[in-house]
Amino acid sequence: MAGTGQSPDLKFQQDRVMAVDEWHDRWKEGRIGFHQQDVHKLLEKHLDTVVNGRKGVRFLFPLCGKAIDMKWLADMGHTVVGVEISEIAIQHFFSEQNLTYTEELVPAIPGAKLFKSSDGKITLYQCNLYDFSSSTAGKFGGIWDRGSLVAINPCDRQRYATLIISLMDKDCRYLLDTFLYNPSLYKGPPFLVPDENVNDLFGKACNIQPLESTDAFTEKQRSWGIDYLTEKVHLLTLKQK
Repeated sequence: MAGTGQSPDLKFQQDRVMAVDEWHDRWKEGRIGFHQQDVHKLLEKHLDTVVNGRKGVRFLFPLCGKAIDMKWLADMGHTVVGVEISEIAIQHFFSEQNLTYTEELVPAIPGAKLFKSSDGKITLYQCNLYDFSSSTAGKFGGIWDRGSLVAINPCDRQRYATLIISLMDKDCRYLLDTFLYNPSLYKGPPFLVPDENVNDLFGKACNIQPLESTDAFTEKQRSWGIDYLTEKVHLLTLKQK
């Protein structure tokens, strides 16, 4: 169903909507099974492909949570900008990584806060992702999308893709992580994002290179009621005009 932004499997989840308050509640209650205690293996494995020989790449982490990947990249000399709706997640990140930080308001985004590590390498915006833009923080040379596209409401995907593309610098290398499973068995999140949906969302603006497909099924996913989980990682680069 190319060109429709829709796959036959997506009909099972197309009306599923997670309200912002639900995400706040998950962080308040510690229901954050999506958080990983270690650097993501697929980021680690494919980092050289993303960095592509560049030094001091400026990375965007959409819906960053408290991902330790941010500290890992900063320690390598890169800079990181994250966007996260939950202030709890941001405070936990700085506390758990033993980082001192400053906090200030963001005049361009009403109600938003900016948390910045004292060394200036990590900057986290606490705001709705859709209030964030290149006019707020410029464009990026790298994007690590782990748990972002698969977390947003399926009905918002085109809006999300448009935003992400607008945040990509000319040399940006965007690492996108997606999941495949039987959506009739589990309502999400994380949501199913089939390859044809990635192509529909990003194919006009970006070259899409599949990097890896791996079996990610564990007992945790069995508890969701599904019987398989495939994790895929893609490299997206802007088409040259």
